[in-house]
Amino acid sequence: MYLTEKHELFRKLVRSFAETELKPDILEKIEETNSYPKDILEKMAKCGFFGVKIPRKWGGAGLDTRSFAILNEELARISAVSAIYANTPNSLGSAPILKSGTDKQREKYLPPIARGEVISAFAVTEPDAGSDVGGTQTTAEKDGDHYVLNGRKCFVTHAPEADITIVYASTDVTKGTRGISAFILDMALPGVSTGLPEKKMGVIGAPTSDIILDNVRIHKDDLLGDENRGIVNMMQTLDVGRVGVAAQSIGVAGGALDEAVKYAKERTQFGKKIKEFQGISFMLAGMATKLEAARLLTYHAAYLHDTGKKTSQAASMAKFYASEICNEICANAIQVHGGYGFIKGYRVERAYRDCRVFTIYEGTSQVQQMVIAGHLLKD
Repeated sequence: MYLTEKHELFRKLVRSFAETELKPDILEKIEETNSYPKDILEKMAKCGFFGVKIPRKWGGAGLDTRSFAILNEELARISAVSAIYANTPNSLGSAPILKSGTDKQREKYLPPIARGEVISAFAVTEPDAGSDVGGTQTTAEKDGDHYVLNGRKCFVTHAPEADITIVYASTDVTKGTRGISAFILDMALPGVSTGLPEKKMGVIGAPTSDIILDNVRIHKDDLLGDENRGIVNMMQTLDVGRVGVAAQSIGVAGGALDEAVKYAKERTQFGKKIKEFQGISFMLAGMATKLEAARLLTYHAAYLHDTGKKTSQAASMAKFYASEICNEICANAIQVHGGYGFIKGYRVERAYRDCRVFTIYEGTSQVQQMVIAGHLLKD
């Protein structure tokens, strides 16, 4: 309903790439080494995946939010970590610059991001400020033509390998969220360091770590947008980012459902295929129905964004429902597989670990409920 023929052609391109390049042995090696192959990233760059949402003027493909959702869904269907690598440069890693940057900043940063030459990251969360952005303790003090940043960000995806990071810091500690500003941080600046990569449950291969800022001097030219207006930039960015997470969720859930259906057709117990047991067939029917509902919510939110409508509530609904249902579908896929679903090497085992973060990053499910309720109950 929300997709055109051009969208479906793009889906065929991404699906072909995922099925051709993301082979089981490659994905197993990523799990074993906790390292993502550079040659796959180079192939993604050649396909233009890193610049899907970046306008042509700035070196990207200039496609829409629905194409962005397709990119996430089709890659995540095979490999969640691959979807994250394609998602970030189109979302959290570039949207803040697109929304609030000057033409000079866009010209400097967006083309190399789209080409895959610059890895970008997005740093909001702190040890004592996750969902509560108003608790941000990282500070940015004005000093002539520079800002001096001090603080610590945590759970930053791509931090250890990032060239630049969008950092949010308090420029007026008395104003809470209204005193937060956004900066483009060159990760090579003196005083910038990263912690050891976290040992994560899932999405292994995309390094996540702290960023430590110790008297880091950032020139005023790298202030992103107006001072003390960073929260607006952050929220607008997350509205699109949450569509991306919803799309990752339906992708992983779709892959898990495919595996469960395939296994149900092959596995024999009590003298017949387990697909013939009503308990299994009804479970699969429920999984498929909930997946389709999540998919419609996701592409509805993307369509609203593409047509200039307000997206915040729809994006939160999509992210909330799709991420929760993805966890349910992946759990049921393991149940269909029985003991084999608990064994590494089976796709459903990896999907179960990968999907758990979808209800957490870019706003927990509870934060999404707060956003949705806020829209419903406002005067």
